[in-house]
Amino acid sequence: MQLRNRKLSRDAVHHPVFARFYARFSVAADLRGGVAAYREELLSGLSGRVIEVGAGNGLNFAHYPGAVSEVVALEPERSLRQLAVRAALRAEVPVDVVPGAAEALPVKSEAFDGAVASLVLCTVRDLPRALAEIKRVLRPGGELRFFEHGLAPGRALATAQRVADRTLWPLLFGGCHTARDPLAAIEAAGFELGTYRRLRIPESGLQAPSSPCVLGVARKPFTEDGG
Repeated sequence: MQLRNRKLSRDAVHHPVFARFYARFSVAADLRGGVAAYREELLSGLSGRVIEVGAGNGLNFAHYPGAVSEVVALEPERSLRQLAVRAALRAEVPVDVVPGAAEALPVKSEAFDGAVASLVLCTVRDLPRALAEIKRVLRPGGELRFFEHGLAPGRALATAQRVADRTLWPLLFGGCHTARDPLAAIEAAGFELGTYRRLRIPESGLQAPSSPCVLGVARKPFTEDGG
């Protein structure tokens, strides 16, 4: 793996309390909430070199198909990164877990065939810059696979999301902002949207601000004008 020489703190993000909560909650969501199936769908068909931005505790690693030759998994939070390293040891494809922030990916341009953003774009500090970095490191025609929280289509829940984002939600949940619109942001960054679908987690019952999600694929154009 070739890393760029960027001066980044090894712990650009540190939320130890949230990290412990997330590690337990995410495993439960995978096992009982059906999230594991979404991870499988997200990664299906990927091949070649892949960069995963915000790998968390590494729950995606078990779902990478065998056609993936290498995964470079960035995780800025120290506690989650340690868990991701353990998950990488159990993965069936080569996974290299490294520190790094989405806004300054420490890798060379056009070095990857695919990129994965899984429940992370809601937390990055500078979303346009993070997406610009993902676009930079993808080869022309490379795919961005995304599975993200998103702005609710209904007015009532969307209002609740905006209120949550202005109050305690980001403080309690590691900087998460539920009212971001990942589809609009991905298009604004110059990606071509492919197929996607909206879903809610959990599928039934009481909705939380983080329940509306979107899962899909976008591509880096072969030329800047999208041709």
